[in-house]
Amino acid sequence: MTHTVREKQKLLARVRRLRGQVEAIERALETEAGCEKVMHLLAAARGAMTGLMAEVVEDHVRTHLVDAERHPDALNIEAVDHLLDVVRTYLR
Repeated sequence: MTHTVREKQKLLARVRRLRGQVEAIERALETEAGCEKVMHLLAAARGAMTGLMAEVVEDHVRTHLVDAERHPDALNIEAVDHLLDVVRTYLR
């Protein structure tokens, strides 16, 4: 079972919240809200998307690349944590 299947409900909940944020952007544009409000909504949606991507990437790395049970000679945990820190920084 892949991590996206195992974490399906949690990931879908995040996607649904993200959909709500995008719909809020649409409503703001339809009602001609100020650009400050629209930029705030855009930044929030971007942050939510980035957070979702970071979570999926982290789970992918931990599940498919460095699972100690399936790959005993895989990267050590310290190296994994360092790699994921770099990825999280890049995704910001």
